[in-house]
Amino acid sequence: MSTARTSDLWWKNAVVYCLDVETYLDSDGDGCGDVEGLIERIDYLAGIGVSCLWLMPFYPSPNRDDGYDITDFYAVDPRLGSLGDVVTLIRTATDRGMRVIIDLVVNHTSDQHPWFKSSRRSKTSPHRNWYVWRDEPPAEPTADVVFPDAEDSIWTKDDKTGQWYLHHFYSHQPDLNIAHPAVREEVAKIAGFWLELGVSGFRVDAVPYLIETGGVPGDVDLDPHGFLKDLRAFMSRRRGDSVLLGEVNLPPRPLRAFFGDDQGDELQLLFGFPVMQAMYLALARRDARPLAEALEANPPIPPDCQWATFVRNHDELTLDQLSDDERQEVFDAFGPEPGMQLYGRGLRRRLPPMLDGDQQRMRMVYSLLFSLPGTPVLFYGEEIGMGENLDIEGRMSVRSPMQWTDEPTAGFSQAPPSKLRRPLPEGRFGPLAVNVTQQRRDTDSLMSWMERVIRRRRETPELGWGEATVLSTSEPAVLAHRSDWEDGSVVAVHNLGDEPCIVDIELACDPHSTLVDLLDSGVATHPVAGDRLELQLERYGYRWFRVQPPSGRSAP
Repeated sequence: MSTARTSDLWWKNAVVYCLDVETYLDSDGDGCGDVEGLIERIDYLAGIGVSCLWLMPFYPSPNRDDGYDITDFYAVDPRLGSLGDVVTLIRTATDRGMRVIIDLVVNHTSDQHPWFKSSRRSKTSPHRNWYVWRDEPPAEPTADVVFPDAEDSIWTKDDKTGQWYLHHFYSHQPDLNIAHPAVREEVAKIAGFWLELGVSGFRVDAVPYLIETGGVPGDVDLDPHGFLKDLRAFMSRRRGDSVLLGEVNLPPRPLRAFFGDDQGDELQLLFGFPVMQAMYLALARRDARPLAEALEANPPIPPDCQWATFVRNHDELTLDQLSDDERQEVFDAFGPEPGMQLYGRGLRRRLPPMLDGDQQRMRMVYSLLFSLPGTPVLFYGEEIGMGENLDIEGRMSVRSPMQWTDEPTAGFSQAPPSKLRRPLPEGRFGPLAVNVTQQRRDTDSLMSWMERVIRRRRETPELGWGEATVLSTSEPAVLAHRSDWEDGSVVAVHNLGDEPCIVDIELACDPHSTLVDLLDSGVATHPVAGDRLELQLERYGYRWFRVQPPSGRSAP
């Protein structure tokens, strides 16, 4: 494969880092993070090896849903900075070798958006059909509410018009009518605007709801996937190396359609929700088989596309694709108290507290993340082992301020603690115990380890580009998989169990090969006996190997 192609398809071997500008660094002491503060930390992000920043919404908003209720798609919330600041951020990130993608949240708007205010004025408003209105809601709802703790229907009656409007999310977030040509044209304008300012693409929010037309009255002459194809084509014309990363929480087979099936002409990246949920079931059981089955159930994808793998994202840790009994197993292991759970389907916790701060187990999980087929995505603070703050309501519990130092406000802000955007956690995972300053001085800290693993991940293109195969092992607790790309092969082995073991692995490689250890575990090479490997692993042990043929060169 040519270098030109691998660099054009940069997302295949990227390391993505998601952050919320409001909770990253406050530069002016008002208790709220801002773009200038983030610019101050670009060198930090480059230093740990991040190659792509994903910014959560920073648009003007009433902030009833943490910025996902947007009132202007072409501007920056003045609390956070200006368009000029964002351009400086993009320019600085680019100079440090990082791309920037931003949230494209066009399933809905805030009810304070000028479009919706215009839409509800009269039936003759030019924006009337930009939203979905009905005289009466349908007898049978087309979908369940996304937030059952806050809404009991996807339809709300507007007192001003006397009609009902559609909203799959909160009632203050009316759905845009994607079936209306003017709306589709506006979405392209929004994408084009930000591409011109230098972003490399978008994380597309709630994609299945974005293309859902079931609630639109009358016959709808629109191919929902055609809209995604058109958007992808438009972006490719504007910027050939731009990317669409889609949030599509569906089982494996339906997911493939959002890539564009064999054509690969819709979303280039999709979050691997099925694999993530199976991983937590496997961790709860200390049994690798659920994860192995999920990896084998992944459908083949087009060569220019990629899975986005993650341990934790910015929402609740959803477990909705597990059975009721399986979900309860995960709840019992990682969130047994009702206050740790959300919507009956997920957890509002970060990984370190779920694993009781077990450093070896945490490192095994992140080693797994970086070696699984796909592009790894980190949520801010994961590199230092931040915990959640359960005193913050709902999904916001995992969005507390970044912990830079052990000061009262964690180095996030010069404002007093009472003025912070959100309160900091206390105890074992608070800033006194977990912070960047302390860990960057410790060569054995989680952050130092994460830097080394990220560097090794970026130096191992087989994991991003290769075809993955789950290998047979003699131990149920051990997952072994192999990634083959061009003339290279990498094998990753992870012990999800809490006991040491000796595992026998079927490698299916040249019987005279040597395995070169890529993670500096103390043993440089392992000979292969026939086509099998006998390997001793500690509790929660992990290894990465490059397969070196008999006449091959040593891996760096």
